[in-house]
Amino acid sequence: MTTKRRVLIVCTGNACRSQMAEALWRQLAGEQWECFSAGANPAGFVHPLAVRAIEEVGGDLSRARSKHIAEFRDEPFDLVITVCDHARDACPTFSTAEKHLHWPFADPYFATGSEAERWAAFCQVRDEIAAAIREYLNQTDSP
Repeated sequence: MTTKRRVLIVCTGNACRSQMAEALWRQLAGEQWECFSAGANPAGFVHPLAVRAIEEVGGDLSRARSKHIAEFRDEPFDLVITVCDHARDACPTFSTAEKHLHWPFADPYFATGSEAERWAAFCQVRDEIAAAIREYLNQTDSP
């Protein structure tokens, strides 16, 4: 029996990027990985547009909650990914992680403009995150 690999995805508020990344990782990696997300300064909620953006691609964030990185401090991870510069700088060192990556994405939380423009920002970041995950999984999980 193969042990699942574990990934933790960290951003500042754990309201948008890391939540979308967690849902996408689960969707794209299947049973080979366990995925978690957290924030350096949790917002206390998951942004409704992040939930909607993930629903649009068949994922589910309806039960997701914003979590602090302290919840995961002593857990072993194969991979820790920061998705914003603030999280990279504020993130404690996860000494048990085999690998650390930094994938900076714009924060759609701060998108301005009309509802359609804010929605487009969430979709763009979602798609950028999905592309990064696919590329990583294709490089590391190929037979």
